[in-house]
Amino acid sequence: MAKEGKSSPGEFFKQVKAETSKVSWPSREETIRTAIFVFILVVIMALFFLAVDSVFGAVVAWLLSLAS
Repeated sequence: MAKEGKSSPGEFFKQVKAETSKVSWPSREETIRTAIFVFILVVIMALFFLAVDSVFGAVVAWLLSLAS
């Protein structure tokens, strides 16, 4: 059972070290692959939102041209 209340800074860092040793760290290859995937996905999403924004902008401009 976990101890209630505050712990000393030394105990805190000891617990942090114990928890980080349990972490399954990705390999360099996995990290690079994931970073490339994220970059490609960000570019695709940016292009998608650019297209949506352009379409909405054109629709609004067309509607405003009808009003004047």
